[in-house]
Order: sequence, then structure tokens, then C-alpha cells
Amino acid sequence: MNLRALTRGDAAVAGAAVLLFIASFLPYWTVSCAGAYCAGLNTSQNAWSTELFPILPSIYLLGIAAAALILVQRFQGPAATNRQVLGLRLDQWGVAFAVCALWTSIWALGGGYSGPNVGHGFGAWLGFISLIVLAGAAAAGPLVPALKAPLVTDRPAVPYQGGYPMPGQPGQPGAPGQYGYPAPGQDPNQAAAYGAQQGGYGYPAPGQPGPQDVAAAAAQPTPAPAPRPGPAADFAPFWFAVPSPRPLASKDNPAGAPVGELVPGTWYLAVEQRGAALVAQLQDGTQGVLNDTSGLQRG
Repeated sequence: MNLRALTRGDAAVAGAAVLLFIASFLPYWTVSCAGAYCAGLNTSQNAWSTELFPILPSIYLLGIAAAALILVQRFQGPAATNRQVLGLRLDQWGVAFAVCALWTSIWALGGGYSGPNVGHGFGAWLGFISLIVLAGAAAAGPLVPALKAPLVTDRPAVPYQGGYPMPGQPGQPGAPGQYGYPAPGQDPNQAAAYGAQQGGYGYPAPGQPGPQDVAAAAAQPTPAPAPRPGPAADFAPFWFAVPSPRPLASKDNPAGAPVGELVPGTWYLAVEQRGAALVAQLQDGTQGVLNDTSGLQRG
């Protein structure tokens, strides 16, 4: 279930279904009668009254079922794109149900008893308006760009990726009392000894190789790394979204198993460019190579 796959059109469909459910409990027919002949007369009836059957299943319940089918299709995500029931997807059945419920509501408002003391109540008109919104959002949702936009567009925080300590954090060279620099009133020799013990700036940490070990290791031949396309010199990180689900290959082994999948409706950060491909970062910090960069929407 991917909640980020919901669009603004889906939100309109859900809101219209809630209003339709509320309207079913409001008076559908109202009768204003005064006098001795009106004793015991039920002056209002909602859609749940058995005397108004089949108003409830053909208008209200059918509209709510249409919204449920559309939202279930969205929650299933791209995996349900090709799933069909009698030749149609669930959202297509939902659009058909919404139009049928609206058509029935129009005929119900134009028929029935009429007179100066009998008329349709607030529940009938609120249900009619809800069905207009429901059918309109269901039919125009895949076509209108404003309704196709993702409902949730929050961008994840980018972790610091620099190789040097940020200002104000431990590890900034030159701070008094740190990494071999003497604090006010402290012996410089003691500060240097403390920096060497803690592995501070310019000193190896305990267990790490010292300058002699580094020099000895540099004298030994090392195998040349395998050639790999490097990042573009003028590349700047940017946010993007994909129009369809796309796999994210491994940075070290692009031909191996994918390390993740990019889905529509979510913003991702491009941190590096390798030729025509991009190195993208997921919300959990995982990075991989996106080989198919066609049709990307830049943020």
C-alpha cells in the first residue's frame, strides 16, 4: 500500500464519498402539513427508509462503492496496472459506477411526488452535489494536470555528505583545547600529547597507522582501480520525480540486482551524474544508479 501514490483527484473522490455518506442520513423527502389530517404523518424520510427503496443502493451506496474501487486501485500502486475484472480495471469500474449514480440521482430529483407541501430535502441535494464532484474528479483525475499532481510532496532531508567537519562541530581545526591546540592556561606540550593520544587533527588515532606505516604502504604497488564513469564537473544536485516505476541499480555493480525502486508521486535527490545515468538517493539514504532518465520531472 503506497499512500504517496494518491493524487489530488483521489482526495476529491474520497471527500465526495464522505459527504455522500453523510447525506444519506439527512432528509431526502420533506412534507410540511398542518391540521387535523396530518396527525401521525412522518414529515421527513432519509435514504435509509424502506419506503424510498431503491434510492439508497442505486444512488448513495453505488457512489460510495465507486469511490472505494478508485482508491483501492490507487493503493495497490503500479503492480495493479494490468489487473482487470471483466475487461476493466477497478478504477474504470469506479468511474462507471459514479456516472451511473449521478444519472440516477438526476432522475430521482425530477420524479416522485410534487406539490406545495412535498419536496426533496437537504439530503437529496447534498447527495446530488457530492455525486457531481465524485464523478467529475473520477473522470478528469487522469487527464487534468492539477488533479494528477501528488497529494504529498514533502522532500526528505539531505544528510551532510561533505568530507570535512561542519562549522561548530568537533573536528574543526584550530579550536582552542582540541586536537593539539592549547586551551587558555594549558601547557602546549600537554595539549600536543593529548592530541596525539586521541588521534586529533594531524595525529593518528589509537590503532591507526602512523606516518611511517603510511609511507611504507605507499611504497608497495597497488592494483589500478577498474575504470568507471566519474561525476560531471558542472553537476549540481537536484530533486526529480519519475513518471513510472523504475529500478535503481547498484552503484558498484550496475548489472547486478536492483537496490531499490523509484515510484511516481515521490521526490528523489540526484547526487551524481554518470554519463547519461544519474545516481539517485532514496529516503532511507540508499544510493543507486538510475539508467532510464527519460521523462523526469525536475523539482
